[in-house]
This record gives sequence, C-alpha cells and structure tokens, in this order.
Amino acid sequence: QVQLVESGGGLVQPGGSLRLSCVASGSIFSINTMGWYRQAPGKQRELVAAITSGGSTNYSDSVKGRFTISRDNAKNTVYLQMNSLKPEDTAVYYCDADGVVIVTTKRAYEYWGQGTQVTVSS
Repeated sequence: QVQLVESGGGLVQPGGSLRLSCVASGSIFSINTMGWYRQAPGKQRELVAAITSGGSTNYSDSVKGRFTISRDNAKNTVYLQMNSLKPEDTAVYYCDADGVVIVTTKRAYEYWGQGTQVTVSS
C-alpha cells in the first residue's frame, strides 16, 4: 500500500557530489519523519540524516557540513544532497519514513525503501 523508492545513487570520485531522492507513494495522510540511513559491508546500519514535517533536522557527525537533507511535504519526497564525498561514505543508502499515517486507518507505520548504492572511489 505504501512504497518508498530511492534514486540518485551511483559512482562518484572523492570530492564529488550526488543528490539522492526518495518518494513515498500510496494512501498517505501524513509523514512525521523522513530520513536516510546507510549500511556499508560488515557494518551496522547508521543514521545519516533525518528531517521532521516541521523542518527540524538531525545529522550524523560524520556528514555534518557536507550533507543537506530536505523534504517536500506536498510531494512526500525527501532529498539528500551529498557534497565533498569521501570513500568512507560508500554504502547502500536507505530511505526511511516514520510516523506514516495511512488515510484509511489513521494509524501510523514505518516504511523503508529498497536502498540505493553510493560508491565513492577514484
């Protein structure tokens, strides 16, 4: 009923930039928090950045000053602008939507996207 689809991943050289997009679709009334997580091989999934419907943001220390998260509430879309990319940013990036209120039930759920690969290498 609700799906999150990420796009924008790819291969980029160190110092380069990428912009990730995630669109939530379905019978959605509202979404409280949208964010990005990443998982590198052999490591745990970690929070990259998150943003509430009111615009409050939270960033991992490792990406502060380099990444910017934003959202378009009307389009149920969240973006992650990634600048000054480093090899350690290489991971699968997952979109997360938490507090997703479904129109029919008026109950909140959490949904995850399928992930998009970001590789930073020279």
